[in-house]
Amino acid sequence: MAAAGRERQMSEAGADAPVGSRLTDTVAAYSTRALAGGTTIAALFVLLVAGAIFPDSIAGTLADVLTSRNTLASALRLSVPIAFAALGGIFAEKSGVINIGLEGLLIISAFTAIYVTDLTGGIWIGFVGGVLASTLLAGLFAIVTIEFRADQIIAGLAVWLIALGLAPFASQVIYNGPNTPTVPTPDAISVPVLAELPFFGALFSASPSVYLLFLSVALSWYVFERTAFGRWIRASGENPKALDTAGVSVRGVRYAAVLLSGVLAGMGGSAFSLDLGQFTGNGPTMVNGKGFIAIVAYLFGNYNPVGAFLSTLLFAGLDAIQTVLQLRGIGIPRQLIRITPFVVVIVVLALVGRTQTPEAAGDHYESGEE
Repeated sequence: MAAAGRERQMSEAGADAPVGSRLTDTVAAYSTRALAGGTTIAALFVLLVAGAIFPDSIAGTLADVLTSRNTLASALRLSVPIAFAALGGIFAEKSGVINIGLEGLLIISAFTAIYVTDLTGGIWIGFVGGVLASTLLAGLFAIVTIEFRADQIIAGLAVWLIALGLAPFASQVIYNGPNTPTVPTPDAISVPVLAELPFFGALFSASPSVYLLFLSVALSWYVFERTAFGRWIRASGENPKALDTAGVSVRGVRYAAVLLSGVLAGMGGSAFSLDLGQFTGNGPTMVNGKGFIAIVAYLFGNYNPVGAFLSTLLFAGLDAIQTVLQLRGIGIPRQLIRITPFVVVIVVLALVGRTQTPEAAGDHYESGEE
């Protein structure tokens, strides 16, 4: 009875929002995504048909790369850090806290995972160590933004810059260079028979991190759609006063959501470096903007874990394709091929201009506020 009363109070308090306007925005956002998705599918179909008719042309080469099992395997591997960070960003932002420090969480967890693995000799111990480092940094971000009401964008940038400087510096102190030595990598998990399939076999012969990602996407969707905690997170980001009126601590929900973003981003960063067996700290580090692409991915996915994963797979697939095309040499300058994924990110940013962000995202809230 009490739970039902809370849900009713939250719904009634949230009913004050301009329903017509929000419905229009929602329809427009999904229409844009449907148009983008339909256009993409149509373009792929035309490309595959052209490739079948003219196998020796550029279209034929592209079709061959697109239908290659290795391309799917690479896309899945490259999706891991971006998708995990995107899931973490969804939890934080849907609660009302904009965490643009995902890049920093990936960096700090990637280094720590390698360091702890090198120190202990245990891959999974290193993985947990990376997750803990990311969670601690996310906890610091939560204290600064929730407790001390700091600007969330500035605090997120600070998290990124701290990690960007700290991880290579720690590597320099410990290993006398920005790059760590190599450590053992986890063995792939293969499903007999299914792993031999021509294209989709890549789904059944992959790193444990890929399967962990599939599980995390499913669990994240379940939390948002089927649990009271998921409803609390949505209410915290849409109408925190309603959540407070229902007797649920807005501050507690936001702390939990931001810490979860640290856990998930930490899983992505740890898996990324451990799958490669090394942390590279040169320049923007091995993470190289993946945390920022994660933000684009969950915006394009409209804060839905499944949509964010599919968006990530698109970006990662383009990254995998451009790498193969550079090696094959198709008559297009490598510089143009290399920037393809980033051009797509810019186009996607233009397409998601009407993404329906949580109403209270970026706003501070104190219990009892009017």
